[in-house]
Amino acid sequence: MSCYGLLATIGGIITFYYVLKLTWRCWRGLRPFLLSEIWRVDLKKYGKWAVVTGATAGIGKAYAIELARRGLDVVLISRSTNKLHMVAKEIEVKYGRRTRIIQADFTEGHGIYPAIADGLQGIEIGILVNNVGMIYADNFAYFLDIPHPEQKITQLINCNTLSVSQMTRLVLPGMVERGTGLIINISSEAGSQPQPLLSLYSASKVFVTYLSQSLHSEYKSKGITVQCVSPLVVSTNMTRNLASNLLIKTAPAFAREALNTVGYSSYTSGCLSHTLQHFALSILLPNWIRLSSFFVNKLDNIKQESVEVSN
Repeated sequence: MSCYGLLATIGGIITFYYVLKLTWRCWRGLRPFLLSEIWRVDLKKYGKWAVVTGATAGIGKAYAIELARRGLDVVLISRSTNKLHMVAKEIEVKYGRRTRIIQADFTEGHGIYPAIADGLQGIEIGILVNNVGMIYADNFAYFLDIPHPEQKITQLINCNTLSVSQMTRLVLPGMVERGTGLIINISSEAGSQPQPLLSLYSASKVFVTYLSQSLHSEYKSKGITVQCVSPLVVSTNMTRNLASNLLIKTAPAFAREALNTVGYSSYTSGCLSHTLQHFALSILLPNWIRLSSFFVNKLDNIKQESVEVSN
């Protein structure tokens, strides 16, 4: 074989390897959405009750309503008593499911959890959705520009990370005892790679991702599924209720599609649109670009332009 022929053969093997690798990645990403169109997991098999944190708006409310629509009774946890009653009434009237409400402000830290534990007594909790979360600014911001930093840093850590750990601690023992259960932790695309100008939020979400993956590995042999859901942009109050389109999902549509992936994926972007966006961003924005001064300056320019427009 000539030198050129040998190089062509090596090139062909390398090309085939990368095409095969890309095909496998695509299949793994698309499989949950394709298979769930044929067969969906009956969520009632995990237990009678679902618990949802941050349940009065956005993704949390959408999950609560979708779980009720699929036949589960729902415990709603949030900080606004009035909103809790409104969502509970909507679920009871539309879907005939039982509800419980627990008022709790997850930014307040560990002191809220004894009362939550009391509110969860005596029910068979099959599903926990750790959805509650917050962001510290309306736009991109340098770490030192976080408004009211002493307060906001503590509140964000309490809300985004402590809540996931403590709620899991409360609910997981009963699931292990019964040998079945589902914990859904809402992370974010911002936690899939380091995100400058969203540094603390990004770090809190990668905590959620790593905790979810580790817990799934620890407890899957005991019948427990821990799923991490990492959406991109969903139209909620946090994203200023942006108009939905091919890239931006409404909260109800996102919750329906994300729940369909249960049983097929322990880590998901939640919907087909966001999965494709995640795949594109991982190629177009690798870490060496995302962490570059050039990219940070571009984000800062976007922030400045947005501030000027809003003013």
